[in-house]
Order: sequence, then structure tokens, then C-alpha cells
Amino acid sequence: MERTTCCVVGGGPAGMVLGLLLARAGVEVTVLEKHGDFLRDFRGDTVHPTTLQLLDDLGLAEQFAELPQRHLSRVRLPLGPGGEMFTFGDFQSLPVKYNYIAMVPQWDFLDMLADVGKQEPTFTLRMNTEATELIREGGRVNGVRYRTADGETGELRATITVACDGRTSFVRTMPELRLQDFTTPMDVRWFRVPRRAGDPTGAIGLIRERTFMAMLDRGDYFQVASIIAKGTDASGRNRPIEEFNESLVRYLPWLAGRELVQGWDDVKLLHVRLDRLRKWHVPGLLCIGDAAHAMSPVGGVGINLAVQDAVAAARHLAEPLRDGRLQRKHVAAVQRRRWLTTVLIQRLQRVIHDNVIAPALHGEIDFGDTAHLPLVLRAISNLPSLRKIPAYFLAYGALRERPPKAALR
Repeated sequence: MERTTCCVVGGGPAGMVLGLLLARAGVEVTVLEKHGDFLRDFRGDTVHPTTLQLLDDLGLAEQFAELPQRHLSRVRLPLGPGGEMFTFGDFQSLPVKYNYIAMVPQWDFLDMLADVGKQEPTFTLRMNTEATELIREGGRVNGVRYRTADGETGELRATITVACDGRTSFVRTMPELRLQDFTTPMDVRWFRVPRRAGDPTGAIGLIRERTFMAMLDRGDYFQVASIIAKGTDASGRNRPIEEFNESLVRYLPWLAGRELVQGWDDVKLLHVRLDRLRKWHVPGLLCIGDAAHAMSPVGGVGINLAVQDAVAAARHLAEPLRDGRLQRKHVAAVQRRRWLTTVLIQRLQRVIHDNVIAPALHGEIDFGDTAHLPLVLRAISNLPSLRKIPAYFLAYGALRERPPKAALR
């Protein structure tokens, strides 16, 4: 029979950060990742200032700096009749050490965490191993059943199992966790377009004629998120890809003369969800990150929240796990700590959905007429000092978490 103290299901940012922090605190931890590597396109690649500061606290700042990356110091939107680029959030205005968002391929970030974790004697990462079912005995979760890529099956028993495997986690179907779902007005198409010297830099927004896009500068290409009305992707894919490219050039004339999207297979669809579990835990099980609360892509804060969940979980669980005295109150404390932040940010995302995105997709907002912009955008456009507010929200969320002292280096 295989056994560990903490079984972490999912090797994404939350799972890898939690595994590393617990292992450094002396807790035996096993991370199960169903894929053979971390290579996935169009995963969230934003590393926010809170995570950058965490890496600094863990003694990993220099190692992280060696990864290929671009720094985003401001977020801009084209507003007014001439489409002037307007700074919506300025990270450099924040009086902090890391006043930017690092754009790093997520697989590089996760590979780094895996390499660092393997230096800890109590850390185990098992790739090609998918958790398929919870072991439930005597009213509690005692670990998971798993299947490897070779078809082998087994059981891994644990004092605590932490689900970090995202919005598709099988544990979310447990009725006692009570999933609460909120309607969303959009889905997102992800694709790449080539970037040339002289093109705009940083994070660029485009809001025009029912078109809502965000372009992230990745060096030699832009990673583009195009927001579309929910349920309209299939009908769009029936049209030639040339029409799609022509629309990009119509809205962004500086893209003319370059090869853009080659085919619809290069356009990935993200079905946007916004939901949360009313209860993140049952005896022997804890959910964090997207497994506990699926976030809208608005603001790009999902990864940041998931990592902060992991830090909070490590802080509350490390000592009682190491000392063999874990109680349900320690697990419940994680949800109490992170609940208000989750609710506030999801509420803000819903306000943006209802007052900006949905009206824009239906052509009800003219972003060329600054007098009729939503109140929030008009306020920020008239008072540059307010640009610190969205920058701080994107950078830190509502609450910053501190790792357990035993994990620091």
C-alpha cells in the first residue's frame, strides 16, 4: 500500500507551489500530474507581483530571472474618436519592488518549481499519473485511486488530499461541496499573431464595433485573447479563415502585410466559467485554485489567486501535518482565509461582465465617445492618480498571503 502525508492532485501553479512549500516545511508530499510534461499552449502565463515576491522570499528570484520572459508595466485601451491609447493601469506607479507582471511560458515556470521541489527529500512528483477516484472510507477521504499512462492502477493513501486540478476536477461533482455557477456573457478565442519591431508593447486592449480583444506582447509574437458572445464560436468557424484575418487588419491596420492565423485549428476556444464551491472541504479533502473557484479571464487574476490559495493552505496545514495533529479546523481555516477575497474578485468580475463586456458585445457602448463610457473608465481617464487602483488589483488582488517561515530560504 502506497502512502503519503499530503496528496496534491494536479501539477499546475497551485499544486506545484503547495507541494514545494509543504516539502520545505518538512511534510511528506506527493504531487500527481496526469500529463507527461507541462507543455500546454495558451495556458495562463502571467506571474504577478505577489508571486514574484513569493519567489524572492523562497530564494528563487535569480533562478526565475533566468527564464525567458517579458515584463508588462502598463495596461492600455484605445479610447476616444481617434482610438488614442489610454493607460488603464500603471504598475510602475506602485511603490513595490516588483512593479510589473512577468510573462513567462507556464511550462518553464512549472519546470523550475519541479526542479526545486526535487531537491527536497520529502517531495515527490509523479508525472503520467492521473487521479481517477477518491478513496472514501468511514465518512472521510483517505487518498485517491490513480491510473498511469501505461494503464497501471493503484491507490495512494494520504492524511489530506488537496485538489488543485482546475475547473474540470472530478471532485467538484461531490454534492456536499455545493457548486454555485454564475452566468457569463462570453467565451474567449486564443491565438497568436506575429510581432515586429515598432509594434506596440505591453498589454494592449481593443474595444471597437462589438470587438473586444487583449493582446499580450510575447516578444516575437502577440498572444491574443478575442472575446466573443457565448455560444457563437461554432458559427464563426464555418466562415473562411481569410475573413477572420481581414477583420484583424481592419481593426488593427498595423498588422497588414504579415501572415496571421493559418487556420481555425490555430484558434483555441476557452469556455468561460465563473463559479465557486460553497464548501471547499470535507474530512480528508481540500479544494483550492480553480478546483474551488473558476475565475473569469477578466483581469488575468486566476493564476495569482490559485497561488495565493496554495500559500495560505501551506501556512495553515504545514505545522499540524508535520506534527501529526491535523484537524478539520485547520483545513476549514483555509477557506475562511480565502473566501472573502474570492467573493470580492468574482463580484467585481461580474460587474465588469454586466456593465462593460456584455454591452460592448451587443454594440451598446461606443468607446469612441468618451462622454458615454462606463463611469469607471471615465473616472480613470479624468483622474490619472486612480490608475493605481486597477494596477494594484491586478498585481495583488485583495489580500496577500505569507508562506510558512519553515519554507523560506
